Amino acid sequence: MLSGIRIVDLTTVIFGPYATQMLADLGAEVIKIETPGMGDISRYLGNGVPDPTMGSIHLTVNRGKRSIALDLKKPEDAAVLRDLIADADVFFHNVRGKAIARLGFDYDGCKALKSDIIYVHGTGFGQDGPYADLQAYDDVIQAATGTTSLLPRVDGNPAPRYFPSLIADKIAGQFGAQAILAALVHKLRTGEGQEVEVPMFECFASFMLTEHLRDDTLDPPIGPAGYPRQLDPTRQPFPTSDGHLAIVPYTPESTARLLSLLGSADLLETPDYEAAKAKGQHMPIIYSEIARKTPAKTSAEWLELFAANDIPAMAARDLQDVREDPHLVATGFFRGRTHPDVGTFHEMQPPVKYGAMPPRDLGFAPRVDGDGAAIRDELAARRR
Repeated sequence: MLSGIRIVDLTTVIFGPYATQMLADLGAEVIKIETPGMGDISRYLGNGVPDPTMGSIHLTVNRGKRSIALDLKKPEDAAVLRDLIADADVFFHNVRGKAIARLGFDYDGCKALKSDIIYVHGTGFGQDGPYADLQAYDDVIQAATGTTSLLPRVDGNPAPRYFPSLIADKIAGQFGAQAILAALVHKLRTGEGQEVEVPMFECFASFMLTEHLRDDTLDPPIGPAGYPRQLDPTRQPFPTSDGHLAIVPYTPESTARLLSLLGSADLLETPDYEAAKAKGQHMPIIYSEIARKTPAKTSAEWLELFAANDIPAMAARDLQDVREDPHLVATGFFRGRTHPDVGTFHEMQPPVKYGAMPPRDLGFAPRVDGDGAAIRDELAARRR
C-alpha cells in the first residue's frame, strides 16, 4: 500500500528501525544507512548464527529493507546520502541535533536538497526542553516517566524496576510510523513536506499516563496518579489445579455471572462487599474470591465453562510456548521462511490485514551494505 514511497532511514537500535520496518511491511522502499563494517547495533540483538551481524532481532526489525554502508564524515559518502535524500519522500534519523547539523543534514540542509522532504527526527526528548541534548535509551525513558514506580505499587517492594520489554522504544516507534503516515497524507493533499519531531520521552509519557495520570488529571487533583485497577496486587493470573488463568470480570453483569459459576453469588450481598463497593474498593474482594475458588478445576475445565458463559478468560502460558498457540498457528501468524544468509527462521506476519493489500512475501533483513553497490549504480544511472 506504500509502493512508490522511498524512506531513507538513518536510525539505529529499535525505535527508528521498528517504525520503518512497519512501513516496509506496507510496501515502502526503505534504504537503511549503516556504519561501514559494524552496521547498526540492532544487528547484534539476539544471536546471529552463523553470522553475528545477522542477529535474530535484526531479522525482524530490519526486514524488507535495503542496506548501504556510508561514513558520513567522508565527502564522497556524504554525497551519496545527499543524492538519496534528493530522491526520497522521507528522511528519518535519530542522530542528536547538533551532530546531524555538523554533518550538514539538518532540516534546512535536507530541504535544500528536496523541497518537499518529510524530515523526521527521532529524539530522546523534545528539542525545546532542558533535556534536549541528553541521550535516551529504553531504561532511561522508563525511569523518567515513572514507569519504574509501577511494580513497587503493586507488590510493595520499594525498589524501582523496569518492565522486561523494550516497551518505550517500541511505543516511540509506533508513534514514529504514525507520524510518517500523517505527514505523507498531508503531502499528498498539499504538496508540502515538513519537519517532524518524535521524542521518546513525550511519546512514552503519553502512552503510560493515558490511564495512570488518573485523578491527578484535574486541577486541583482529586486523587493521586495511578490507575487502581491496574495496580491492585490481587489482580493477577488465578491458580487452577494445573496452571493459571487470566479471568476478567469487567462489567457488573459478567462479574455476577462469574461469581455464580464459582458458587459465590452471595458475595455480592455481603455487608463487607457493599461497604467496599461504596468506596470503589470492591475489586480486591472479588479477585480474592476468584483465587480461592479456581483451584477446584483444571484450566481446560474452567476455560470450557467460561467460554460457554461469555466470561473473558485465557490460559497464562509461558513465553516459550506462544509460538505454538493454536490460534496463531491457525491464522498463520508465524511463518517458516528460509533466509538466504541465515537459513530457516520463524517470521511474524504483520498483524493488521487490509482488504486492498493481499498477503505477500516480506523482504528479508539485509547484510551490512548488502545493497550498497546496487544503490550506488542506481544513483549513477539517475545522474546520467
